Amino acid sequence: MINFQYSRATDVADAVQQIAASTSAKFIAGGTNLIDLMKDDVERPTRLIDISRLPLKQVQQTADGGLHIGALVPNSDLAYHPLIEQHYPLVSSAIRAGASQQLRNMASTGGNLLQRTRCAYFYDTATPCNKREPGSGCSALTGAQRMHAILGASEACIAVHPSDLCVTLVALDAKVHVAGPAGARVIPFQDFHRLPGNTPHLDTNLHPHEIITAIELPAQGFAKNYSYLKIRDRLSYAFALVSVAAALELEGGKIKQARLALGGVAHKPWRVHAAEAALQGQVPDGTAFARAADLVLKDAKGYPHNMFKIDLARRATIRTLTQAAKGTPQPPSNKKIM
Repeated sequence: MINFQYSRATDVADAVQQIAASTSAKFIAGGTNLIDLMKDDVERPTRLIDISRLPLKQVQQTADGGLHIGALVPNSDLAYHPLIEQHYPLVSSAIRAGASQQLRNMASTGGNLLQRTRCAYFYDTATPCNKREPGSGCSALTGAQRMHAILGASEACIAVHPSDLCVTLVALDAKVHVAGPAGARVIPFQDFHRLPGNTPHLDTNLHPHEIITAIELPAQGFAKNYSYLKIRDRLSYAFALVSVAAALELEGGKIKQARLALGGVAHKPWRVHAAEAALQGQVPDGTAFARAADLVLKDAKGYPHNMFKIDLARRATIRTLTQAAKGTPQPPSNKKIM
């Protein structure tokens, strides 16, 4: 691992000032992803700016009934926070389905949004990768693609975003609060992450030298009819082949409102508003759910090693919507799909 300088930020303004003064500096909080990338020589920051002691660890209700979550709230604290468990159990389920308890104790909420892809070619500096070196090529296109994208990919990159939490945040219409040299701003969560296009090295729409300060959840948490289903190669400590976050509001035996997002299928958490709109006013049954799944996957494209993910994503979507409609969410620790 390379040599680097270390400093500690005293407040948000100081953190922004410090990172703006160095073109190759990185913020570090829990370090659960950044340290791995540094060990593998993928990231080579000359300075680490420690933000772990900034006052961004509060979870507070907002005036309109939503929730304001500080960027440095540990994932484990967020998953078991009473307000999250009571009003946003979809978020709690997704966090508990990810990583290990030890990693969740260290990982921060803001850092979860910024974790890089787990594509093996991205981590292997001996292979071409457009995310590491723009213009060098995408080794996954002709390599092992089992874990890779079936939606929103490009010839420049077919990697997927690894987060579980982010799948639920996009489904719930969360917002990301950031601060930078130009001041503070709020980014709708669905606009936070990027598709690869010709610039796969750009994962998010953060401006240079900006820092995430908080995540904001709206008042509607879909606490009754929800489910998060994660399909993976083993029960724990594995990234999703496909994951689905589904949330429904039912009224009079029909779907009044629907939210649906997928993980493990694209460079960003994948949400299709047309599929949600198609569910509104429908009886919550297999026919409606299959139609929604088809809309989500109508542009899906597989590669030699991951064609199976298209059918897997369709079946997982139908199953998760069924769980949500019945009010029987998938337990994060259960091997059996309910």
